Amino acid sequence: MTGRLCRLGTVDPDAPHPALGAVLEQDRGHLPFALIHGEALVAAAAWALGEAGVTPIDTGTPWAALVEAEEPLVLHDPLCPMTPPAFIAECVARAVERAAVVVGVRPVTDTVKVVEDGLVGATLDREGLVAVASPVVLPATVVASLGGLPSTDLVALVAELRRRYPVELVEAPPAARRVGSEEDVRVLEALTRA
Repeated sequence: MTGRLCRLGTVDPDAPHPALGAVLEQDRGHLPFALIHGEALVAAAAWALGEAGVTPIDTGTPWAALVEAEEPLVLHDPLCPMTPPAFIAECVARAVERAAVVVGVRPVTDTVKVVEDGLVGATLDREGLVAVASPVVLPATVVASLGGLPSTDLVALVAELRRRYPVELVEAPPAARRVGSEEDVRVLEALTRA
C-alpha cells in the first residue's frame, strides 16, 4: 500500500474524544490468544482501547446502533497488541479533527520484489510503501454512510475505504508492529518490556 504519510503531534491526546472500539479477532487463527507479558494478545489490545478512552463494543453490535451513537469507530487488530493507548487516542482526535479515516501504518523494511508471469523481477522502492498496522479509525460520518464493515481484514478494509473517503496514513510507533507468528510475539515482547 502506498500513500501520503504524516506524523502526529498537532492533536492533544489529553483531550479524549468519545469513541467506540472493537478488537477484530475474527479470521486471525489462534495467534490472538498467544500470550505477551502474561496476557493474551486480544486482551492486551482491548486494554489499550480502554486506556485510550475508547468504549469497547462487541463485534456483534448491530451497525445501526453504531450509526445511532454518532461516534468514531476504532478498529484494533489484536495482531498489533502493544499499540500504545496514547497513539490510539491521537488517531481518534485526528479522525475527528480532519473528518478522515485515520490508519496506523509502519514503514516497510523487507525487500519487496515484483513478480510477473511467475518470474521475480525488479525490487520496489520501499520509500513509498507502508504496512497497515493499527488502529483504523472511522469518523462518525463514515460509519453513518456505510451499511456495515466491508471487511475485518484491515488491508482490504483500508483499500476499500480509500476508494470512497479521505484516508490519512499515520506512522505508528515501533511497539505497534504487527505480529505474524509466535516468534514475532517474542520479539515484540522483548521490544516492549518495561
